[in-house]
Amino acid sequence: MDIMSKLYIVATPIGNLADITLRAIEILKGVDLILCEDTRVSRTLLDHYGITTKVISYHQHSGPSKINLLLEKIKSGIDVALITDAGTPGISDPGNKLIADIIKNTGQSCQMIPIPGPSAVISALSISGVPTDRFLFLGFIPHKKGRETLFKRIEASLETVVFYESTHRIIKTLESLNGLLGLDREVVVCRELTKKFETVYRGNIKEVLDTIKPGVTKGEFVVVVAGK
Repeated sequence: MDIMSKLYIVATPIGNLADITLRAIEILKGVDLILCEDTRVSRTLLDHYGITTKVISYHQHSGPSKINLLLEKIKSGIDVALITDAGTPGISDPGNKLIADIIKNTGQSCQMIPIPGPSAVISALSISGVPTDRFLFLGFIPHKKGRETLFKRIEASLETVVFYESTHRIIKTLESLNGLLGLDREVVVCRELTKKFETVYRGNIKEVLDTIKPGVTKGEFVVVVAGK
């Protein structure tokens, strides 16, 4: 079957607008449509690089009617780029559901093309200094259900574990881990990666917690925990 359309999965900066590839800019300028989480957030990036391509929102609350609309557009043969507010679409991101739906409904008539680039989890691992030949990525720690189970999984892991945490829960999460992790486990907490107030905290869980607690805890966090 001939390829009718292309869906480009385009990674975008996680903070610093300069962290976008030349290929990504070329693709975003050349496609017929860009799908993004929040058009207002994406507009900052697109305007910065003079990208005037039509934009439509797609996010975790998009219903069946929006998904069907997007499927019809793709089936019509147009080329589409999927971006997220920051980082690589589909990685701990609602874009993975859309990608799965498109594969299921279009088969080989839509070519999936990755345009690699920024990723918060990979950026944090790259500067962590802990073993990264194998690692377990847990995405965002759940607010309630399954939270304690994941903490126990982190405690028991022989491989490096990495996860995301929000401003509002970072202290609570580190306090929970403080009761589980031994002082020989290295922890690296990255705050606001690639942004103006980028900060990296290193040490065992108690040292990191004691350092972060009195300071500024605003921003997005990536937590890396060395294996046992």
